[in-house]
Amino acid sequence: MQLIQIVVPCFNEALRFQPQQAHKLLQHEGIGLLLVNDGSTDNTAAVLDAVASEQPDRITVLHLEKNSGKAEAVRAGLNLAAQMDTQVVGYLDADFATPAEEMLRLVDFLESTPGTEVLLGSRWMHLGADIERNQLRHYGGRLFATLASQVLNLRVYDTQCGAKLFRCSDALRASLDDSFVSPWAFDVELIGRLRQQLPEKAFLEVPLNRWVDVRGSKITLLDMIRATFSLFAVSRALKARRQT
Repeated sequence: MQLIQIVVPCFNEALRFQPQQAHKLLQHEGIGLLLVNDGSTDNTAAVLDAVASEQPDRITVLHLEKNSGKAEAVRAGLNLAAQMDTQVVGYLDADFATPAEEMLRLVDFLESTPGTEVLLGSRWMHLGADIERNQLRHYGGRLFATLASQVLNLRVYDTQCGAKLFRCSDALRASLDDSFVSPWAFDVELIGRLRQQLPEKAFLEVPLNRWVDVRGSKITLLDMIRATFSLFAVSRALKARRQT
């Protein structure tokens, strides 16, 4: 039994998935990996199965029959992980833009702050950090984050960093019960659902020391625009959820 399960959603990531990074995560004895193959049409399924075969007691592969999008792949993975008698679940992007050593640092942070229920990695460009991010994405992300903070009524610098950890709780399980309304801004919706049940002090944002914008990302400028406008739908969904 692993006390921490990290979900890694994968769609056509055969060329970008980094097995060595996955194995680095497993240097922490309490961590298990749940790799979600989101209906990939390339060789991703074989790559993930091969990685899992090296440490079958630590790595689980969930194969979704059809491509459902990152939001649903993450939700399916977190739901399964939460059923594994774990204490903490999280998710991480398949390209390991957040390197394994940074995710391990976030795990240490969560373990050392008992009152934290939700821990968010943050791509804050500051002195001493090595954050390699496309400038267009950076400035687009700042606009998105400003609007997202208003939707959440929570002072969050970076909602979209693909490195997050959650303590397994009734609040988390309730927040995963329904599909997300937006495939692009599901992170905001998940945080918003949790915020409706948890106090602000239960959330912690930790700046990353290293993050690399890996080539081959499927996120386009159009996706960024769609994500920004989808915040209105997320806001409506959160208000409706609060009233039920």
